[in-house]
Amino acid sequence: MRDLFPEDWKPKLKRAMLAIDAWVDFSVFRSAAGSREGYERFSTFMDRFHTAGWRRWAVEVSSEGATMGAAAGVLLLALATPAFQLTADGDWLKKSELAVTFLDRYGNEVGSRGIRHNDSVPLDQFPDHLIKAVLATEDRRFYDHFGIDLGGTLRAVVTNARAGGVVQGGSSLSQQLAKNLFLSNERTIDRKIKEAFLAMWLEARLTKNEILKLYLDRAYMGGGAFGVDAAAQYYFNKSARDVNLAEGAMLAGLFKAPTKFAPHVNLPAARARANVVLDNLVESGFMTEGQVFGARRRPATPVDRRDDRAANYYLDYAFDQMKQLVDTLPKSMTERVFIVRTALDANLQKVADAAVENSLRQYGQEYNASQANTVVMENDGAVRAMVGGRDYGASQFNRATDAMRQPGSSFKPYVYAAALQHGFKPTSIVVDAPICLGNWCPQNYGLNYRGSMTLTSALTHSINTIAVRLSVAIGDGNPRLGRNRIVELARNMGITTPLPDTPSLPIGADAVTMLEHVAAHATFPNLGIAVKPHAILEVRTGDGNLIWRFDRDGPKPKRALPASVAADMIKMMTNVVEAGTARRARLDGIVSAGKTGTTNAYRDAWFMGFTGNFVCGVWFGNDDYSPTNRMTGGSLPAMTWQAIMSYAHQGIEIKQLPGVPVPSRPEAKVAGGKQIEPPPPRPTILSKRGAEILVRIERMLDDSNRAMVPLRPTVSTDRKNQALAPEAPAKTGEALASALESQTLGSRN
Repeated sequence: MRDLFPEDWKPKLKRAMLAIDAWVDFSVFRSAAGSREGYERFSTFMDRFHTAGWRRWAVEVSSEGATMGAAAGVLLLALATPAFQLTADGDWLKKSELAVTFLDRYGNEVGSRGIRHNDSVPLDQFPDHLIKAVLATEDRRFYDHFGIDLGGTLRAVVTNARAGGVVQGGSSLSQQLAKNLFLSNERTIDRKIKEAFLAMWLEARLTKNEILKLYLDRAYMGGGAFGVDAAAQYYFNKSARDVNLAEGAMLAGLFKAPTKFAPHVNLPAARARANVVLDNLVESGFMTEGQVFGARRRPATPVDRRDDRAANYYLDYAFDQMKQLVDTLPKSMTERVFIVRTALDANLQKVADAAVENSLRQYGQEYNASQANTVVMENDGAVRAMVGGRDYGASQFNRATDAMRQPGSSFKPYVYAAALQHGFKPTSIVVDAPICLGNWCPQNYGLNYRGSMTLTSALTHSINTIAVRLSVAIGDGNPRLGRNRIVELARNMGITTPLPDTPSLPIGADAVTMLEHVAAHATFPNLGIAVKPHAILEVRTGDGNLIWRFDRDGPKPKRALPASVAADMIKMMTNVVEAGTARRARLDGIVSAGKTGTTNAYRDAWFMGFTGNFVCGVWFGNDDYSPTNRMTGGSLPAMTWQAIMSYAHQGIEIKQLPGVPVPSRPEAKVAGGKQIEPPPPRPTILSKRGAEILVRIERMLDDSNRAMVPLRPTVSTDRKNQALAPEAPAKTGEALASALESQTLGSRN
């Protein structure tokens, strides 16, 4: 044991600890001394650079500037990264060149969207006065700045500060082009930052003339026209090459606010704006007062297009679909020019436009309603007509596809369908009595309760408390589970908008879009089959080759409801029209079904209805969500729906709703003493059978890889009633001649 622990180990340990302590102390001392000596040497070295007086101030400013410059560089890089990410796709310029010519369902050309840059008017062929008018008004120092006009921006800030509002824009022409190519119109700081960096990026990639050319080709000019040449064609029926000074000034005035200064919307405002452009020409020194005097005395007179109501909301929707569809086409396709046949019924579209306008003109002030939208759809999802607002010239916002509004009681069909799936029957007895979920207690319209009633009667009279009670029953006593099952069914039927889980969901407190709401209601007349809403039927290349067809390549229908449940819902919703809140929507000799909807404070009024042929939805309200004057879904929406659908069913083979007999009642008339102007008779057009034969000829030729001419309308004295008729080989035409002859023009579809 002593060998392991000798008696002298303690003194040795003490000496070792003292040695370590001495080494640490000495190391610290040497380090401090070395640091002091090093600092003294550094100070001696730096004394050589000592400055005093004005030199010292120059050095200090330079040093601080370098520090702040480095920090600013890091900040600019952080701000620029999101903007430059938008340019990551090397095909950014080509993508914006998508050009589409749209045909209606019969093959008549109805409009176009996009820009075919390579075929547009060359810059050197634009009139000199037109170029000067644009530069004098939009960016006088365009050829002098680097993408951002610092002087112009500062001048705009000062002017706006003095005026107490935005009276002058500070964006350069390059910034405006960057916004058109990459960004939206939202007014945010984030967008302005991206716009500035993208403008400098464009200046580095393109020449000044290329930027100016793109700006003239891509800007929206009102009336559905994109680019100066398209605007010249639309407003003056001539090429941009041929516009005079007065017309050029009017066109240049459109860049600031095309919806406000469009001459077909407000000619006095357009002429006043053109006069401002002439002032700018003189002020900038581009022209003299004598040169613009004639244009002041003889202002431009645009083509009268008051009766030329193009289906612009519909075409915007179809173009959005086309932009999504292009990304799914084979990557080997480099062509960006297409001819698209849509499901648009031009005559029905005009009637829908007129019905909305007539309703608002006659009763808009009385009901304090300023806007409306509607969608008319075949039961297979093909959109026949779309009204996205009262006036496209005043607002291009498509309320039918983009507006999120509370559907009110028009949401209840999803609740009742879920209840039928859960075991309820149309004859099941339910109780209308007070109910509360937490602190929320729904009330009925009229603030009364009706006691026991059937499920059909509850839907007919749109009882709120019963819809909430059903949501509890669907969840087997768990309201949240019941609402989840309702949302799941709505999703299966076609609703994709967010549907937050709130107690008021069963009575329509969650917002939806009109297009999806209409498509989801098509599930009922289809006996449970959900369809995809679509505007595009066929897509062809510019030389007429068929590359896509909805019935062949589009999404397939899927079952969302059992057929028995859908049939029961049809019967229940038919009773809403015959004996409930939607009596003003009744059609003479045609079974129709639907549901009204009215939201809190009367902010939204809906009617969603369908027949064996079509499904249609109508909404009235205000863009600013202000309340209407007690407008309900059974009033103006139902009346407008009746006017549109009465016309839609003229001269076609009526398909009755399954399981519902034609009601034996007097001719349907609008109740309540109010009515809107009836639509005109439907014009004589090619029969449905005749159109099907023509389409069959077309597909025979496509499937057999035979040569075809580019798709185009046939020559007719009435362009509204032209039919799609590709040139077929003589033998094929002879083989079907007798069939075509048997389809008289007296039959209508």
